[in-house]
Amino acid sequence: MPLILIRHGESEANFANYWTGWLDVNLTEKGREQAILAGKKISEAGYQIDLAFESVLKRSILTAELILEQNNASAVPEFKTWRLNERHYGDLVGKNKAKMTAEYGAEQVEKWRRGYDEVPPQVKINHFDRRYNNLDPRLIPKGESLHQTEQRVIPLWQDEIVPELKAGKTVLVVGHGNSLRSLIRYIEEVPPLEVNQIDIPNATAMIYDFDQQMKITHKKIM
Repeated sequence: MPLILIRHGESEANFANYWTGWLDVNLTEKGREQAILAGKKISEAGYQIDLAFESVLKRSILTAELILEQNNASAVPEFKTWRLNERHYGDLVGKNKAKMTAEYGAEQVEKWRRGYDEVPPQVKINHFDRRYNNLDPRLIPKGESLHQTEQRVIPLWQDEIVPELKAGKTVLVVGHGNSLRSLIRYIEEVPPLEVNQIDIPNATAMIYDFDQQMKITHKKIM
């Protein structure tokens, strides 16, 4: 019952060094190449993907599609969910990280980036498109801590991903730095104060095997 976790390839925001959050940006050409290479590595290691979970943001969706194509798995079910979206960075979205470091100091910026309970300055109004129209407005944040991100990711894990793994499926999950960080913290039982040590590189597959009690039996990174 392998679980393949992978962060999207390099995005335009990663390249330009600004906070993205729920902003919908595309992959760079490098990001596309990273996704294709990740798909090749997964296939060469002998994994055959049975289904995929993605965020509703195109950098995640495109990464998943490129990986599935390399895995000869383009026809498998794909489930797009807001629960895998990147952490909502509130009023920081679209702002350059280096400029925010100069304005607020490195310590505060590091708390915003890697802290567990630090909530960024919130936006007053979200301006989102129709992909969120059927979502209860009370669920849509105006800014999130990593802890709050985890609280929306874990129901997806428990209710949808775990049953597929227990059924013997090989599951691909393509998310974002913080949605995956929160999931890894939960499944690896990492103490909250150590969550800043969880590093999620772009387009690097983290593969977990579990027993029937959903305890990790093996992990590898490639």
